[in-house]
Amino acid sequence: MASNILTITIGAILVNNFVLSKFLGICPFLGVSKKLSTALGMSGAVIFVMTLASLVTSIIYKYILSQTFIINGTTINLTFLTILVFIVVIAALVQLVEIILQKFSPPLYQALGIFLPLITTNCAVLGAAALNGQAGRGIIESTVFGTCSAIGFALALVLFSSLREKLDLAKVPVPLQGTAIGLITAGILAMVFMGFSGLV
Repeated sequence: MASNILTITIGAILVNNFVLSKFLGICPFLGVSKKLSTALGMSGAVIFVMTLASLVTSIIYKYILSQTFIINGTTINLTFLTILVFIVVIAALVQLVEIILQKFSPPLYQALGIFLPLITTNCAVLGAAALNGQAGRGIIESTVFGTCSAIGFALALVLFSSLREKLDLAKVPVPLQGTAIGLITAGILAMVFMGFSGLV
């Protein structure tokens, strides 16, 4: 169990990083990474949502969606509702994060803007929940996978935002300024993370 959790942890953070290896969650990765402060805020929000979403969805999947029910002699399997239920759970958690940030950190709430509600449709959050169901992980393993995937997302986001802040001070050739140099930097960062492949 402990070795399995260690494998999940290293795999989710470094080897199979959602942003840089699986290319999930690119929208907030590119949109919120201009400043380190907003990147840290988004990272915290994603870690919170992904951890709770993985915990709640794994419980729902294990005890409700993956079960077969017999009603009036008809066998019913609810796995077809998986994506719909997962999105509803994630949306509820994002609403909770929005309320908390609006109450306790209005500047961060304003800085994150549209990207905060977009966590609901962030394919990294939904991907973590869906991958847990497909892999048949238990509740603890699913929660660890969700948390570590979110930490990997946060690591990539913070590294990228730090690089982008440095690039603002650098002399970048005119054709590469703006989005172009950002995408080139993201590609190089992805290649760096590819170096971890085969670690687990």
